[in-house]
Amino acid sequence: MTISFSVLGPLTAHDARGPVALPGPRHRAVLARLLVARGQVVSTDALVDALWTEPKAGAVGAVQTFVGALRRSLEPDRPPRTPAKLLVTAGPGYALRAEPEQVDAWRFEALLRGTPSVAQLDEALGWWRGEPYAEFADEPWARAERARLDELRLLALERRAAGLLDLGRAAEAVPDLESLVDAHPLREEAWRLLALALYRAGRQGDALAALRRARAGLAAELGVDPGPALRQVEQDILAQAPQLAPAVPRRLAGRDAELARLAEVAAEVAERKRFRLALVSGEAGAGKTALVEEFAARLGWTTAWGVNPDGAGVPPAWPWTRILAALGEAVPPRPTVGDPAVARFEWHQAVAARIAQVPGPLLLVLDDLHWAGEETLALLTSISAESVLLVATYRTTEVSPELTAALGRLARADPVRLYLSGLSVEAVAELVGAESAEVIHRRSGGNPFFVKELARALDAEGDLPDGARDVVRNRIAALPEHVRTVLGKAAVIGADVDLGLLGDVLDELETAVQAGFLTESGPRAFRFAHSLVRDAVYDDLSLARRAQLHREVGEALASRRPTEISLLAHHFLLAGDDRGAAYAQAAAEGAERDFAPHEALRLWQAALAQGPRTVELLMGLARTSAFTGSLAAARRYRAEALDLAGDDSALTIRVLTAFDVPGIWTENDDPALARRIADAAEHAHPTDPLVRARLLATIALELRNEGGQRAHDAAVEAEKLARSSGDPALLALALNARWTQTFTRAGLAPERAQIGEELVELAARHQLVTFEVLGHLVLMQARSALADFTAADAHATAADRLGEQYDLPLVSVFTDWYRALRLAVTGPVAAAEAAYRSAAARLSGSGMSGVDRGLLPLALHCLYRQHGRDSTVDFALPPDRPDLLLELRACLTASTGDARELYARLAPAENELAGAGSGLVTLGPVAYYLGELAVRLGQPAGEHYRKAVEVARRAGAGHWAEAALSRLRTTCRRDSP
Repeated sequence: MTISFSVLGPLTAHDARGPVALPGPRHRAVLARLLVARGQVVSTDALVDALWTEPKAGAVGAVQTFVGALRRSLEPDRPPRTPAKLLVTAGPGYALRAEPEQVDAWRFEALLRGTPSVAQLDEALGWWRGEPYAEFADEPWARAERARLDELRLLALERRAAGLLDLGRAAEAVPDLESLVDAHPLREEAWRLLALALYRAGRQGDALAALRRARAGLAAELGVDPGPALRQVEQDILAQAPQLAPAVPRRLAGRDAELARLAEVAAEVAERKRFRLALVSGEAGAGKTALVEEFAARLGWTTAWGVNPDGAGVPPAWPWTRILAALGEAVPPRPTVGDPAVARFEWHQAVAARIAQVPGPLLLVLDDLHWAGEETLALLTSISAESVLLVATYRTTEVSPELTAALGRLARADPVRLYLSGLSVEAVAELVGAESAEVIHRRSGGNPFFVKELARALDAEGDLPDGARDVVRNRIAALPEHVRTVLGKAAVIGADVDLGLLGDVLDELETAVQAGFLTESGPRAFRFAHSLVRDAVYDDLSLARRAQLHREVGEALASRRPTEISLLAHHFLLAGDDRGAAYAQAAAEGAERDFAPHEALRLWQAALAQGPRTVELLMGLARTSAFTGSLAAARRYRAEALDLAGDDSALTIRVLTAFDVPGIWTENDDPALARRIADAAEHAHPTDPLVRARLLATIALELRNEGGQRAHDAAVEAEKLARSSGDPALLALALNARWTQTFTRAGLAPERAQIGEELVELAARHQLVTFEVLGHLVLMQARSALADFTAADAHATAADRLGEQYDLPLVSVFTDWYRALRLAVTGPVAAAEAAYRSAAARLSGSGMSGVDRGLLPLALHCLYRQHGRDSTVDFALPPDRPDLLLELRACLTASTGDARELYARLAPAENELAGAGSGLVTLGPVAYYLGELAVRLGQPAGEHYRKAVEVARRAGAGHWAEAALSRLRTTCRRDSP
């Protein structure tokens, strides 16, 4: 099993299983001393000197013991009495026979021997986790190596800056160079690069000021003048010498109009210091990335790219972390505690704040948005920093539902939209020459990628294949078999070819470069020339071969980069390897810690599809399903987890208390499961009062309107325990439980309003956003019941704002229904009916069957009835039980039911609207139906109709007021002598 060592920071080791537990500090010192020797033999005497300042008896034997323990840690699978292969005995001492790629410092040094690209240097600098050999900073034997590695790092930073200048990204190089010269003011090359970067970024005065600072520092510290290179760049800047200008961008055929439009938007951003978004779309191969690259090169702003890789395997929001790295900004730490929705929102805001603090103007690019994950898309809708132009590209042929939703949200930012259609014949002629332009344009439709591929095929074969998409496959088939084999494995790795995962195949890769399938992005760095090339290679692999290659890549990755859990999960899952489930579960847990629920859900599902079903796995699925709005799935996973928990009380309690889903409806979605959960909670006997309070709240929430005294008592005790606990989240849950028990009689809307007010205040103070939303929905319902629609509107708006801000998809399901109710109250009837049907369509896919059950027919019947129209809607009368529709049910049967019993039931709710406490449907003022019942009973009804008029006017419903006044006049005539 291959092991890797990290010394660019504290000493660590990893193998395919994960981190290797190294023994004590002297064992670690022995290992570090051998690593410093870089494969050379270190004598036993030298190891003794490294471990002890004064020689001691038994030191040699102790070193032998340390070596033996290290061997057991580093080669755990080595059979007994077989020679070590890694930490070997050699001559008078020991040596560590690691390969160069097994040690991060050795890889770093090897990279710098060549001419690495900026991307390679970015990756290599990312290996640094602190000072090299950090825990051995005071050891004499480590000082020279530490100093050497520090010097290599500074060299890498200078070479990275030079590479950015070569790429025309001068402004992007400035922040890191400023930091470099501040920390190392005697490095003349860093000063030269800083001056050049400032000049090319349009800051000539700052460039000369930097050179003056360099001159002053050298004189003060060393008493010398700047060297020839610094003096030359100063002269060139003063003379505005032509050689200081960046390279002229390449010519892009046929896209002048699009480049001009982007330039207009950039000018607006710079002049008005505002945020603008540009969306560049088109089919695969249309030249979206090439257009943005050309635009960026011409613009000359600080530019940062975030590319969405094809397929999974990267952490959530990976493109944004790359953008922050390019801007020289650290990724904000993820919150570790609190409401997941709040933590997720705060992290998004922190990322936006980091971008906002970078001096503008900035060009940010999100490439291949059609492959973006939920977190990347969520962040895209959060960024609105001043002086930022954000350009996003995507394929119009691969728009996912998630991207569709994101594009809908982005419409409010009024984005500039550029669609890249096929090139004209004239533009094709610029690329391939006039002679073959007509035929290639006809075959390719002007798609730039296919234009170039067809031109290659024409040059090579003198003829063209029938289908443009067959061009790539035909050319690949002409390659030697060993080159095709390497290309296949490279396609499995991804768009960027990692030589460390491919092995010694440089000749094959160079052949692929010559054929135009790969491009060199730096020394020993290759990329597929286009994603369509990679797609063609990958799609032509058989399923068995593809799985085998994913396994090989996964094993190589586990050896070289064992901490990249998401990528390991990706490869082992596609390989059908048992290790995929474990890596997927680990990656899902990491995504949950990073508050990326959609990515976590995908990974939990992958783990479930490939691995054994465990309680932990099922509860992970239940948590993330509930958070992302898949309530039916969450219930299913929770039930299965209870099955697996069996008679294990502790495990059952873990299942029952794993997560909280606030309840805003009195009808349970799955009554059988609810009773089962309540029974399990009742039979658990925790000793911790906080756990007991949570279980009692669970009983009340699950039983809701059918638990009777049992559920009521559980809610009361849960609230009492929660108030004494000082735990705001537990109190919020207990208040939700108590709310479910406020439907024992009519007229309790004021009590529910009090609960809602406390929930909003408590949740807002402690950032419990899901319960803050619940509080606003409770108040929306209660204020609707009291005909206070101004307040109800405000709470619906607040709930919508929080739902959108924190990505809580089910909130708008309830507010949509509320707004249909508002139209039902005021009319017109046709608009209200349309709103009800639209809200019902959303509700049917929400997984809330308890709410959905028969609601639309009931709402339409009540709509027609309250507006005095005949209703032929076939609706089901809600069951007679304590719930949000208690008053509505009584009013619906006012003309046929037991008048005395109905009158007594409705009397406490005389000041309310029938059914409006649901926030979904109403039949008008309860007082009106009390008047009708009073007439049936032969009792005075006038005061009831007067109250109905008052409530109707409060609600703004003139038709209700008119109906009540009409009944009042009739009653007065009847009752007058």
